[in-house]
Amino acid sequence: MILLAATPIGNLGDASARLRETLETATVIAAEDTRHTAQLLRLLGIGNRPELLALHDHNEHEKAAALVERAAGEDVVLVSDAGMPTVSDPGFRVVQLAAEQGVEVSAIPGPSAVITALAVAGLPTDRFAFEGFLPRKAGERSRALAALAAERRTLVFFEAPTRLAASLSDLAAAFGAERPAAVCRELTKLHEEVRRGSLGELAEWASEGVRGEIVVVVGGAPDVAVSAETALAEVQQRVEEGERLKDATRAVAEATGLSARELYAAALDARAEGGRA
Repeated sequence: MILLAATPIGNLGDASARLRETLETATVIAAEDTRHTAQLLRLLGIGNRPELLALHDHNEHEKAAALVERAAGEDVVLVSDAGMPTVSDPGFRVVQLAAEQGVEVSAIPGPSAVITALAVAGLPTDRFAFEGFLPRKAGERSRALAALAAERRTLVFFEAPTRLAASLSDLAAAFGAERPAAVCRELTKLHEEVRRGSLGELAEWASEGVRGEIVVVVGGAPDVAVSAETALAEVQQRVEEGERLKDATRAVAEATGLSARELYAAALDARAEGGRA
């Protein structure tokens, strides 16, 4: 099988007994960075010296088929540098191909920067979305954030320390400077820090420079009461721009929380009375 093994995101004490046992008995480990994994084995006191195969963002597509073929006959352990493979790390293509070919895939659960940051941020955890790394280029980043500005779920991002200040400033511009957020730095490590505040406050704090591994957690968009008249005008505008009436009413209903059936009926009434819809 393919065995996805979550490794510590900082504190080696978070390595589970099951992870240690698996690494001690593994014959093949596909690793994001073989040197990093070799060091992890030494630091954990693992005496086993399995075959280490490189599997990273630049070679996963060409290596996936051979790994899956090998996993059909023996266990292949797959690890990233930290946390759970496939979550903003290599492994997705391998799992996808294994599923297509009927090769079993299992996991050794463990540390996750996404879940750890979400848990300590002090923001709603019942609904959230993980967005990975924001685009590097400012224009692309601004467009990506504009598309997320109305998202009501708590959002989780990874970010490089060198881009944190710029990203927080863009987040404040797109979501509003008062939107609550948290910057989680060096999670589970000696210098762990969770800085909570508004996006505006955090952007100002980060402007002085921040080091370490960063996870940013941002509160979802607040509920905004929208009148039926305003929602109907939005439906009518979408229809004028070429959208089908049913699609327009469904989209506006999802965004506002209003009834799609009632919006659709109101649009038909307006059309019958000579309105824009």
